[in-house]
Amino acid sequence: MMRRLTSRVSEKGQVTIPKPIRDRMGIEAGVVLEFDDPEAGRLTARKATTRDPVDEVYGILRLDGSTDQLIDSLRGEPEAT
Repeated sequence: MMRRLTSRVSEKGQVTIPKPIRDRMGIEAGVVLEFDDPEAGRLTARKATTRDPVDEVYGILRLDGSTDQLIDSLRGEPEAT
């Protein structure tokens, strides 16, 4: 049977996550947690994804030429003034 672990909320609203939970979930200093709105009096937290969404797609586009060639083709020929 799983034992109940408790923690008290400080005056600043801080809560210490019990060590067995931190160890099991790999939560250490600096880890960002994401909270769901409580339902039926239960608060749910998970480790947040801290990776930038741009990083998720960086490097998936394959080009036939260099980046400079792509930019030049997108800009087109300069207009005469």
